[in-house]
Amino acid sequence: MNCVLCRFAIGLAGLFLTAVVMLARADNWPQWRGPSNDGVSHETSLPTEWSGDRNVVWKFKMPGWSGSTPAVWGDRIFINSEDANEIVLHCISTDGKELWKRKYGSGARNIRDEGNNASPSPSTDGKHVWIFAGTGDMACFDFDGNQVWHFNAQERYGKFRTNWGMHTTPVLYGDRLYLQLLHSNADLVIALDKNTGNEVWKVHRESDAARESRHSYASPSVWHKGKDALLITHGGDYTIALTLDDGKEVWRAGGLNPKARYRGDLRFVASPEVTPDLVVVPSAKHGPVLGVNPNATGFIDAGSPAELWHVRGTPDVPSPLVHDSLVYLCSEEGLLRCLDGRTGKELYNQRIHPAIYRASPVYGDGKIYVTAGDGTFTVVKAGPKYQRLAVNKLPDDFAASPAISGGRIYLHGFETLYAIGAGKGGRAK
Repeated sequence: MNCVLCRFAIGLAGLFLTAVVMLARADNWPQWRGPSNDGVSHETSLPTEWSGDRNVVWKFKMPGWSGSTPAVWGDRIFINSEDANEIVLHCISTDGKELWKRKYGSGARNIRDEGNNASPSPSTDGKHVWIFAGTGDMACFDFDGNQVWHFNAQERYGKFRTNWGMHTTPVLYGDRLYLQLLHSNADLVIALDKNTGNEVWKVHRESDAARESRHSYASPSVWHKGKDALLITHGGDYTIALTLDDGKEVWRAGGLNPKARYRGDLRFVASPEVTPDLVVVPSAKHGPVLGVNPNATGFIDAGSPAELWHVRGTPDVPSPLVHDSLVYLCSEEGLLRCLDGRTGKELYNQRIHPAIYRASPVYGDGKIYVTAGDGTFTVVKAGPKYQRLAVNKLPDDFAASPAISGGRIYLHGFETLYAIGAGKGGRAK
């Protein structure tokens, strides 16, 4: 009898430990580029194959268009969209039911691409959620849908002047939100108190960029290693690292738009990828990609010790991805490249599904997930050799990057939000 009880107790303990391990592996996806702001998930047992009814846990019909990536925390998903003439934030449970919807701006562009006014992605810290819109409206809500604060960045910082709308996403780090506004009417980087929306500091970001090259559609990111951290801003011909405390410039990387063959239309869309020992800096329109030492100071140009490598053939819109010292670059035409992150040496250059690519690739469970605009998803084994694992198709158009949380992949199309889970069959309601 005692042995039976012992075996029972051991079994319960095993189940408990298994549950703990599963919970430990369940990442939140708190903002556009995930838990570490680099597009990498540490979850396992993620789906490789899906279709319109295979491995689709549920579908949620969106009221309007958006190119934003969901933020996921626990059992809540936050996603924004246009809705008639309004811009709204949705809170959806992980079982696919809408918990609340709140208006935070007006003036939908009704454009079915990533340039609509609901394209910036939400961010959350588990208590509040923050959201920005192409109209300049910026708001904070609590998890019950109560508005905490709101302001309009155009009223506060000047009218936006860009060719394709404003869809930068502020980065959340600690108690602050960091926002870059780089366009023909401003060259600003701003730190905001996340609790109040009040300005902590504002700096004029020096640049000699001209014409459309002043415009940036990229998003800032925060590099960190141990206790060290820097704000990485991108646009106006340069990538510039600033201190978090006061916005003081630490280093800037040039050579992205050489003066000898200057292009006035080289607006940046793809954002840099930050890792502890490497910042991958894209440019635009098949220009250069740089590998930069994040511990640099001063000006970084071709041949500088802090420029670890320099190659041609940048993605124009999808941001780079780095995992296990490998750099993955997806071009807007569907070329997937893999580089050695230490040297920049090309390991493969493979054409995948022919389409237009706007979403950024993400890593999870040993796989690279690449999203095409026509709803085709190419799943590639992570590593120095190209190995395609699956090609999946959903009946929608996509500009948003995938979000990974709780063993699921959340895919935000222009019509529908999909929850993809391994082993889930049957048609979602």
